[in-house]
Amino acid sequence: MSKDKIVVLTGAGMSAESGISTFRDSGGLWEKYDIMDVATLEAWERNMDMVNEFYNQRRKQLHEVEPNEGHYALARLEEKYDVCIITQNVDDLHERAGSSRVLHLHGELKKVRSSVDENLVYELDGWELKKGDTCEKGSQLRPHIVWFGEPVPMIPKAAEISSTADIYLIIGTSLNVYPAAGLVNYVSPGTPIYLIDPGEVPATHIPGVKIIKETAGKGTPKLVDELLEKAK
Repeated sequence: MSKDKIVVLTGAGMSAESGISTFRDSGGLWEKYDIMDVATLEAWERNMDMVNEFYNQRRKQLHEVEPNEGHYALARLEEKYDVCIITQNVDDLHERAGSSRVLHLHGELKKVRSSVDENLVYELDGWELKKGDTCEKGSQLRPHIVWFGEPVPMIPKAAEISSTADIYLIIGTSLNVYPAAGLVNYVSPGTPIYLIDPGEVPATHIPGVKIIKETAGKGTPKLVDELLEKAK
C-alpha cells in the first residue's frame, strides 16, 4: 500500500446522483422549505413536529437510495492509500459504499441526540423521531444535525486532518458553506488538489488546483483509477 494520505472533502453533489435532494440547486429543498423553518434550533423549539417531520422524510428517502459510483470509487482508494473522508453530507452513503474513515461535519441523519447533553448520541431505531422520544436523562431527543447558527464542533479535527494530506480531493461542494469551505486553506502548500464538480466553483484562491468539470459519479471513478495506477 502507498503510504500517501488522501483526504477527501465532499458536499451535496456527492450524493445528488443517488437521489438525495440537495438544498442549494434549482429544485432543491430550499425552494420547498424556508431555512428558518426547518434548520435552526429556534424552528425546532417553535414547531418541533414540523422540523421532526422534515428530517423523518429525509431519513425515509435515505432508506430508499443507494451509493453511486462516486461513493464506491472513493472506497476503492483504500486499496492503496490511507484515506479519510470529510463530508458535509448527513447521509451514510460513504459508509454503505465501504469507506472506513468518514468524518461528518454537519451531523448524521440516522442519529439523534439529547437536547440537554450533546454528548448523548444514539442511533435512531427506524426513521421516525417524535415529540416525547427522550434520552436517558429524560430530555427530548433532537436530530443529530448541526443547524444554522450552531457551532460546527468537528471543524478543528477536520482542519487537522486536512493539514496531513498528501493528496486532497474536493468533490461535489460549492465551496460556499463555511467553515467547511475554509478547510482547503489548511492543506500544505504544494499538495496536489483536485476539484470535481460540473458547476462553476470559486477556486481561484486554491493554488494549482486541477478542476475536473464532471459530476461526482462520473469524475470520481476516473480520478480514482488514475490515482490507483500511480500507486502501483
